[in-house]
Amino acid sequence: MFKKILIANRGEIALRVQRACREMGIKAVMVYSEADRDAKYVRLADEAVCIGPASSTHSYLNMPAIISAAEVTDAEAIHPGYGFLSENADFAERVERSGFTFIGPSPESIRLMGDKVSAKQAMIRAGVPCVPGSEGALPDDPVVIKRTAKAVGYPVIIKAAGGGGGRGMRVVHTEAALLHAVQTTKAEAGAAFGNPEVYMEKFLQNPRHIEIQILADTHRNAVYLGERDCSMQRRHQKVIEEAPAPGIPRRLIEKIGDRCATACKKIGYRGAGTFEFLFENGEFYFIEMNTRVQVEHPVTEWISGVDIVRTQIAVAAGEKLPFTQRQIQLRGHAIECRINAEDAYKFTPSPGRITTWHAPGGPGVRVDSHAYTNYFVPPNYDSMIGKIIVHGDTREQALARMRTALAETVIEGIKTNIPLHRELMVDANFVTGGTNIHYLEEWLSQRDR
Repeated sequence: MFKKILIANRGEIALRVQRACREMGIKAVMVYSEADRDAKYVRLADEAVCIGPASSTHSYLNMPAIISAAEVTDAEAIHPGYGFLSENADFAERVERSGFTFIGPSPESIRLMGDKVSAKQAMIRAGVPCVPGSEGALPDDPVVIKRTAKAVGYPVIIKAAGGGGGRGMRVVHTEAALLHAVQTTKAEAGAAFGNPEVYMEKFLQNPRHIEIQILADTHRNAVYLGERDCSMQRRHQKVIEEAPAPGIPRRLIEKIGDRCATACKKIGYRGAGTFEFLFENGEFYFIEMNTRVQVEHPVTEWISGVDIVRTQIAVAAGEKLPFTQRQIQLRGHAIECRINAEDAYKFTPSPGRITTWHAPGGPGVRVDSHAYTNYFVPPNYDSMIGKIIVHGDTREQALARMRTALAETVIEGIKTNIPLHRELMVDANFVTGGTNIHYLEEWLSQRDR
């Protein structure tokens, strides 16, 4: 097992990984930007190294600075968390070439699954169902592009091969708009991701967003830890996640979960990963794989009893998974609300000093956050300042516990989206379960009328 790990991230995930290290008797080295000098996890760290100014380009995305910090502190491994460099194959490669262990998949796996075209082709070979669409990247020939769209059937969606986070995609409803949409998306993809390739998929009208969490080791073992429903989203950004997904038969989950685990074995995957699907009319359609720990991993940890971050570290150290698929028993229901420093309905960021921070408690309540009273939320990064996660024996109990937890939470000095969560927890359609990925945006537009 490692004696010292460098955590190349910030915010709640940095604290989450630090806690796992402490539990395992591993020293944690924190890197931080000047804006995060007073962060809780920096103060709690065994060692901390400032790697640059507030701008993430010059700090959390600065590969030489991070690797130098690992060298001067004699760290043995680097945990990238999520976001920033977590899915950057070049970073993973540089980490391993510098003599450290990258706590995540191999650079080859990240490249394969990070490119949406190669990922889709790999999943088709592994028997994982995919959204109907082009076999690979779209060519320049307009005749072929039109023929492909006609075969798939309108509406179609044009996606950047190297895209992510809801960026680099465009829905097309008619042939007249097709070629312009392809060219525009190509130009945007080249500028944003350094890869102008785009591909085409059938645009599903009212799907749900369902994820399968997997864990794999270097001994050709892979398991899935059930599913998450992440359909409550705005502009492709998740707001609420829950596990298991309401109303989907277990036999369907087991079938798709087995295929995901088999796919991991076929591509030689290691570590934690998430297969993301659109689910419509009883069918799963693969859209992408996240080759890292997810923001919403706590809901899966709670229903499965598996510590995903701890397992990530153990697997990176060469250990076998400590359980088989048969030993994984899912219990109860978990819900997570992302708490953002933003206006609850306008969604404008609200950085600044938190004058009061009172977190909820009680049975089945977990709060993952790096914030505290007098903490200054910097304007330089993502607005998420924490997550409230609850667990209950049933979905009804979990909903009741989340309502109580949100009512107890007091955050003053800045605006947060807690009022939005409080409304959604009593919304009739959300309470029933099974809302699609467009529901929240439609709900917000009706609320504004």
